[in-house]
Amino acid sequence: MFSLIKRIAPDLGPLRDSRDYRLLMVSGVITMFGTFVTMVALPFQMMELTGDYVAVGLMSLAEFVPMVVCGLWGGAIADALDRRKIVLFSEVGLLVTSGLLTVNALLPRPQVWVLYVVGAIAMGLTCLQRPSLEALIPQVVRHDQLPAAAVLASLRWNIGAIAAPALGGLLVATYGSAIAYGLDTASFALSLVLLWRIRAVPPHEEAQPASLKTLAEGVRYAWRRSDLMGTYLVDIAAMVFAMSTALFPFLAKQLGAPQAVGLLYSASAVGALIASLTGGWTARVHRHGLGVIVAAALWGVAVALAAVVPNLFAVFFCLALAGAADMISGIFRSTMWNQTIPNELRGRLAGIELLSYASGPMLGNARAGAMAALGGARFALGVGGLLCVGAVVALAGALPKFRRYDARTDEHAVAEKARRELAASQPG
Repeated sequence: MFSLIKRIAPDLGPLRDSRDYRLLMVSGVITMFGTFVTMVALPFQMMELTGDYVAVGLMSLAEFVPMVVCGLWGGAIADALDRRKIVLFSEVGLLVTSGLLTVNALLPRPQVWVLYVVGAIAMGLTCLQRPSLEALIPQVVRHDQLPAAAVLASLRWNIGAIAAPALGGLLVATYGSAIAYGLDTASFALSLVLLWRIRAVPPHEEAQPASLKTLAEGVRYAWRRSDLMGTYLVDIAAMVFAMSTALFPFLAKQLGAPQAVGLLYSASAVGALIASLTGGWTARVHRHGLGVIVAAALWGVAVALAAVVPNLFAVFFCLALAGAADMISGIFRSTMWNQTIPNELRGRLAGIELLSYASGPMLGNARAGAMAALGGARFALGVGGLLCVGAVVALAGALPKFRRYDARTDEHAVAEKARRELAASQPG
């Protein structure tokens, strides 16, 4: 029994061996907690102010353009500047946006346009910051510990994603959105203290200033590698067709439990947490592309099932199953990215990765809102889940190199491992 637990439990090696990784992890837990509370508060407040499916769905659409622009540019500057400074300046900006949402919520008549505008600015800052955060990981964690770091990152995400949405739903339903936004503001302030202690991370010695040319170099690199394109396209398809969190306030109301809206937001994180806590086995998987395909298909099946089950607890179970499948997909995708992409391109590719896992949910929520306006929340869930399965199967057939990827033999994985080992063996 002990040996089984040891095989499936997460490897804590990255936390034990890297001070900077510990700081990033603790900061991430704190920030995630506040961010997920706000994730519940924003659509809930919009529903209260408008009562409109489309208005809630359009919040994701309003964030799409800053996400694309800042995600790509954030990747370019992550390869050209000190990644720590980018992270710090972005964190300050996010603190300010949370403060603005708090002030708006305290007004006698909160303004709907503020939710759209400030939400879009916050998304832009998040996407400017995220490539630098992602690119820091291979620099502070040993190459052989990167699969373990991917599992720990998923665990960190879930610590915030389970408790925070449930608390956020309770806070906004009981005390209003201002309390939730204020909590998020405080989380950014505390996170800043920890991030300040991370060592400077200067750019690669041959790094060029950020420009459209350097950005295009990163895009061309990704385009030439169909295995990387597979990780992006499968995730985008899965999220566009099956992401439906914008429906949760309406679904909770239809289930007769509006106060349980936070539980619906937490459900996928519960499944993801279980997947993370038992995710030690993923470090022994080498066919990561096939793993992403299977996990993304299971995500779609679980979302489709959530549309037909009869009560809150059954919906919660299906969404938890979907969250577990999505987390396994994320672990495999992150491992592929961190083990195969050269450090001098890591920031730009992290920007492209961000587009793949951030644009899908935004477009998916807009899709869900439009479909729900036509046929209701359950209709949008069910059809979206089935479309997801079909799209994933089609992409698996169209991308054989992605489907057959094996970390033991892939030329990029082997080359990057050799480079990291050589760098580690050099004095200084």
